[in-house]
Amino acid sequence: MLTGFTGPDEPSYQTLVKEFNDTHPDIQVTMTVEPWATVGQKLPASWATGQGPDLATPSSDPGSIFSYIKTNSVLPLDPAVGSGADQIDSAAFPPSVKAAFTVGGKLYAVPANMATLALYYNKDMFAAAGISTPPTTEDDLIADAKKLTIGAAGKPSQYGISLADNNTIQMWPVLQWMSGGDILDSNNCAAVNSAASVSALTTWSQLVAKDHISPVGQAGADADTLFASKKAAMEINGPWAAAGFKSAGINLGIAQVPVGSAGPVTLASTVPLMIERTTKHPAQAKTFLAWYTSKTAQEKFSQVSGFPPARTDLGNSTAGDPAVSVFAQALPHAKLYLAGQSVASQIDSDVYVPFIQKIERGAGVQSAADDAAKQINKLTGCKQN
Repeated sequence: MLTGFTGPDEPSYQTLVKEFNDTHPDIQVTMTVEPWATVGQKLPASWATGQGPDLATPSSDPGSIFSYIKTNSVLPLDPAVGSGADQIDSAAFPPSVKAAFTVGGKLYAVPANMATLALYYNKDMFAAAGISTPPTTEDDLIADAKKLTIGAAGKPSQYGISLADNNTIQMWPVLQWMSGGDILDSNNCAAVNSAASVSALTTWSQLVAKDHISPVGQAGADADTLFASKKAAMEINGPWAAAGFKSAGINLGIAQVPVGSAGPVTLASTVPLMIERTTKHPAQAKTFLAWYTSKTAQEKFSQVSGFPPARTDLGNSTAGDPAVSVFAQALPHAKLYLAGQSVASQIDSDVYVPFIQKIERGAGVQSAADDAAKQINKLTGCKQN
């Protein structure tokens, strides 16, 4: 099994593989770890020629599955799907994940991991500002972000929230979703210039450009550093950030993403795990995926990794760890960014990121959104009257 899990969470995956091997003496899985860039270079050719690993996580991007399906490189998993002990219980996957990994009515991947975004906040900064609890509504979030921004206009010494717009887990789509906006509609046509999207993005871009609640142009690492260095009171981030923030000495709070007019929503993140089509061990590979996504394995993975389980039916099992519980409770309403879209990476890098960077700096939202919509529709092939 080839993966790109080179980070501090690698031992968690190795722990799961070892437990599978220990409990399945007739099947042995060897996990090889290489940087994502290397995986992306090696895997397409090796799988296309039938010379690759039996199992692999092709990319940290869920949309990567499309290229492997197009080249007929991966095995559909439907014959192994079901609720039995040795079957892949895809009905327990978060709905957005199951939908993203289903193409042409066939399931091609299981989630190698699962994460949602939550609101990190600095309890000491909140107390100093006279705020006793984290925000639970979008209106509260806006009010708190303003109140927690301290310093001269344009150059705060403390920011209310740390937002990233590039090289990051996406934060801005969550701000759109809160109010019912989106990037694409169900017909793969642009929704970034819908009334709901424009309204939400006008509110948040003005909060950044005029109220200076966050710096502009931050990469994900910059946003993390700002919060970790106690120069921002809040950040929207995933479970991987908790340990670093705690080690930075922050009196850390973690809460659900505040709820806007469209109801509870947050961003989901997952990595696809797939089987090579020409593997000599299809039954064994499916057995591993069934076990890996089982209640027992996912509960174990959550305990050792701090990530929520990749199932929606294990919420109570995470109650002992308040941090994990926050992320797990968000699974039923978590959405993947540009899910099921074969040109997702192009929409993100070529259109959405530049669009957000423009409006953060004061560009008119409606005009910029209309331009972005035209580019998105060209990429997706949407034809609108």
